[in-house]
Amino acid sequence: MIGILVAIGISWVLLYLVEKKSLLALGLLPLAKRLQQFFIGFLITGILCVLAQYLEAYLKSSSWVLNSAITTGTVFKSFWWDVTSVLTEELIFRGALLYILIQKIGSKKGIWISAVAFGVYHWFSYGVLGNVMAMILVFIGTGLMGYAWAWAFSKAKSIMLPFGLHLGWNFVYNTIFSKGPLGELVLISNGGHELTDWASLLNFITGLIIVPILVLLYVNYFVKKETETETTSE
Repeated sequence: MIGILVAIGISWVLLYLVEKKSLLALGLLPLAKRLQQFFIGFLITGILCVLAQYLEAYLKSSSWVLNSAITTGTVFKSFWWDVTSVLTEELIFRGALLYILIQKIGSKKGIWISAVAFGVYHWFSYGVLGNVMAMILVFIGTGLMGYAWAWAFSKAKSIMLPFGLHLGWNFVYNTIFSKGPLGELVLISNGGHELTDWASLLNFITGLIIVPILVLLYVNYFVKKETETETTSE
């Protein structure tokens, strides 16, 4: 929570000093429209994550079973952890800095810088620094997704759409399928075997290549490009 407050404070200062804007420049209004964008983004990546996890289970001949020890309180705490971690990252990578970059050097360059920074950041958050192959794979996957989310910010003129896209994936991945750092939560993998070379490659391509590409297609064809004037007038 402290991290979020710090990120919000820094964002406000940067927007005011550089652009003479408030936090509303991040596209928080109109509230109903932004919430709709958030929930649509959440559903899209949440569904994609479910499909990706069931593909992995199919390839491993495993199944997902409900964790009998799970409680509502545990799920809520995990969800809140997902919210705070995702919102902090969004404020850093798709917040004031990206807004300023877009204003100063244009959308294309700003989006690329944001995507590259997001990919590099995950070398540290995933703990793969020094492992060249892992660094390449992590950079490709998280960089592509970072590009999709930054593009969503640029087109929608709002942080709410990328926030929803980001949280949908992380919540389902971490909390529902117990793939995050918080241990076994809602569903637990049961049985199965280690993936073979071809199956492991297919699983990798699905999670780190195909899913970001599908998000990119959604952003390209279904997200309306808004202008600063339209956002302000609304």
